[in-house]
Amino acid sequence: MASTTSWAGLWFLTRNTTVSTTTSTTSLEFSVLKPNVGPFRLFSPYSLSHNGSTSLTQRSCKCSYTAPVSTRTYEFSDTSSEVELRLNLKGLDIQSSRDISVDTSDSSLAIRALRPGLPVTLIETNHLFDRIKPSETIWYIDDDELVVNFKKHDPDLKWPDIMESWESLTAGSTQLLKGASIYLVGNSTEINYKVAQEIATGLGYTPLSTKELLETYSNQTVDSSCKWLLAEGSDSVAEAESAILESISSHVRAAVATLGGQHGASGRTDKWRHLYAGFTVWLSQTEATDEDSAKEETRKNVKDGRLAYTNADVVVKLQGWDSAYAKNVAQACLSALKQLILSDKKLPGKKSLYIRLGCRGDWPNIKPPGWDPLSEGDRSLGTQ
Repeated sequence: MASTTSWAGLWFLTRNTTVSTTTSTTSLEFSVLKPNVGPFRLFSPYSLSHNGSTSLTQRSCKCSYTAPVSTRTYEFSDTSSEVELRLNLKGLDIQSSRDISVDTSDSSLAIRALRPGLPVTLIETNHLFDRIKPSETIWYIDDDELVVNFKKHDPDLKWPDIMESWESLTAGSTQLLKGASIYLVGNSTEINYKVAQEIATGLGYTPLSTKELLETYSNQTVDSSCKWLLAEGSDSVAEAESAILESISSHVRAAVATLGGQHGASGRTDKWRHLYAGFTVWLSQTEATDEDSAKEETRKNVKDGRLAYTNADVVVKLQGWDSAYAKNVAQACLSALKQLILSDKKLPGKKSLYIRLGCRGDWPNIKPPGWDPLSEGDRSLGTQ
């Protein structure tokens, strides 16, 4: 019987590497969010950096989560540098603007009608699609409508909706990803496959499964006890999957589910050369029973670097698994990827350049055309 997903958190990281003749510094920026599955709290973000030492720094964050309104009772429009929200006030007996409360922060919104006895929440969310400038928010009543104007922090980002939801993420991710493929890695082939299917459906991407491709080409199943492994050794599956990844690395708009477990290519550091062609998401199952221990687990994973999955752009932690929650985990993946790309909008272009130069393994510090990885002893490709 499948276990129920009791909670799922996600960490996204960006890698900013500065190399000098004497030292190399890599900063890993983490943020922790919760998808809309069950009674969640929003984790406090933290940053992890290492340059011979590791430090953990807490940053302030709202520690509550309120689900968006279940029915759409508003009109929304994006006018370049501003977004506008219109709420219908009919039937609420609003006499003046003093009967309305509008509270905002850079990522949250709460609008209430201050009726005698008990305020009525019209809309409340801690997940605006992107950040706003709360001090520049203006609102007024126009006939039977409340009109709220928000100044966007990033005027170049087109908002599909006021809130971050599955629908707004799938619509907004298209402009951010710019066709870059998404690779799902982790210990479970099933989880990778189910989440990749949901992402592909939402984005209109092509769903691909390296397991299915391997089984089609080899006419045998990929299984830990199959004749393939017994006859050719434990490395043969990883080598074969690596060849599959090479063949699809030039594809765009694909959601690729990779093999889980020790026999998969993504579990081996020296097989990541073609995985860097797209954005990688590590779907990491955990036995941690609380949020702090889950964060500590991730910190240790990245610090020791022994797991090849730590090469991923995004880490999604989940406790337990039920395929009914695959769409929620997919939403968490897209939310993290959105924030990752907004932190560095050049990333999709760098992925494209990396592909055009032949996926030579020089990610993230792409070398000039003609660079030969063998000239540096394959150090950029990594070894186990």
